[in-house]
Amino acid sequence: MEALRASSFPSFHRQLISTHTFPKPIVHIPSSPRIILPAQKSNFKNFTAISPTAPSTEESIQPEKSEKRFEWYEQWYPVWPVRDLDKRRPHAKKVMGIDLVVWWDRNENAWKVFEDSCPHRMAPLSEGRIDQWGRLQCVYHGWCFGGAGDCKFIPQAPRHGPPVHTSSKACVAVYPSCLQNGILWFWPNSDPLFKNIHSTKKPHFIPELDDPSYSTMIISREIGYGYEILIENLMDPAHIPYAHYGMNILSCTLKADREGGRPLEISVQKVDVDGFTAKQIFGDNYFIAPCLFYGHYSPGGDDQSTNKTSSDGKKDVGLPPVPTVLPHVPSDKKSMLIFYCVPVSPGRSRLIFAAPRNFAVWLDWIIPRWVLHMTPNLILDSDLYLLHVEERKLRDVGPLNWHKACYVPTKADALPAAFRRWLNKYGGTQVDWRNKYSGEVPPTPPKEQLFDRYWTHTVSCSSCSVAYKRLNVLKTALQVISVALVGVVAAAKQGAMSVAARYYVASMAVLCFVASKWLSHFIRKTFIYHDYDHAFQ
Repeated sequence: MEALRASSFPSFHRQLISTHTFPKPIVHIPSSPRIILPAQKSNFKNFTAISPTAPSTEESIQPEKSEKRFEWYEQWYPVWPVRDLDKRRPHAKKVMGIDLVVWWDRNENAWKVFEDSCPHRMAPLSEGRIDQWGRLQCVYHGWCFGGAGDCKFIPQAPRHGPPVHTSSKACVAVYPSCLQNGILWFWPNSDPLFKNIHSTKKPHFIPELDDPSYSTMIISREIGYGYEILIENLMDPAHIPYAHYGMNILSCTLKADREGGRPLEISVQKVDVDGFTAKQIFGDNYFIAPCLFYGHYSPGGDDQSTNKTSSDGKKDVGLPPVPTVLPHVPSDKKSMLIFYCVPVSPGRSRLIFAAPRNFAVWLDWIIPRWVLHMTPNLILDSDLYLLHVEERKLRDVGPLNWHKACYVPTKADALPAAFRRWLNKYGGTQVDWRNKYSGEVPPTPPKEQLFDRYWTHTVSCSSCSVAYKRLNVLKTALQVISVALVGVVAAAKQGAMSVAARYYVASMAVLCFVASKWLSHFIRKTFIYHDYDHAFQ
């Protein structure tokens, strides 16, 4: 869970190296009958992971009935950070299998979330434009829409004929939306009954994200595996020293192995339809269903020492202290890890990650935001293929058999096991796609498409997209300078340039050429594609 902590600090922003874009990946989602299994009730109070072979786990592997069912379509869902949304154009987004178009209505000074389908011939409005009057225009036939979803203009309709644009059939479905914590949220029901839902029910508020004394690094990324796998992976600190080895996210002085794995004390105190709370070495964690997982941690402290007394009264000398990746800071300093895990479609999810802190705020003033995104992107890539394959294996097993198929005998797995318990008991065992999909995951694409960073992050990030363009300009300039300098040396007449000058100009040409090649490699690995080979870490 702490895997992305290092992204806020420059000592962890290693040089990643990068190339040219390739076509936007197209994900195929096969169809087959969707099966929802019944549920059975069991009690749950204080839950930690236990072996499925133990007698007490028979109850946990059964489908569960719940007095209160979680309603997937009566929740707020984060769409995207507003700082990465361009007000000059519409944006295509997908949440809960719903195709959305997000656009800035300058007439109302508000972001709008519409169904991404023109009522005329169902062309995607996200491929359109915002016209000179601030209306959303479909570029297929030019129909224009206002912020309320009403059709303002149909070019093909006679000017003095019946006002066909006023028909309810000419309107676009509008979803309730709001801004909170710098993120655009939407309510996945366009029924007018929910038009003012924000006045009665709001997204979960995290005050630190709006506190000017905190510095916040925020990043969004589309992920090539599903919501369930994403959120349980972020709840799992035990995988960090192995799946992310070599990134110095955690270090340990006393090691049982090269990576420094160790027992972890994690317990879940409460589980209900709204989520659960838990305690682990860095502090309290909260799962706010369906999307939010966050926690506070102390940058200078840890809860596991070598002489900690265990639950049986004995001194536990086998747990080494957990050195933090941050410099020691006073106890009044606070840091958080905030993960918004958004279901997009089967086998696809979206992560919005923020790491607010009230110390070393000046770092974000001097370090470009795109540099801060390098480490989180690499961390996400380093276990991407593992989780992509894992999801397909779990899909074959079935969501109700998670506790049977997965052997989770230690407390280190308490959070993922609790999430699966919540999902089975309250969430219907999986995301409710409302028959839009069968639930089958798409086939595994080629690795360059699975690890694609351009379409999943760069193109939608206001900072990375600008850096990508500017670095490409610099690369081209270095190549032009290199060729020009070679031309100067070749064109110079004998005696017109000294030998020393010739060597100097030729050396500069070589340096510019080498720099352009290195920069090309850096651009590719930073903004387009970066593989991660665990065998050689």
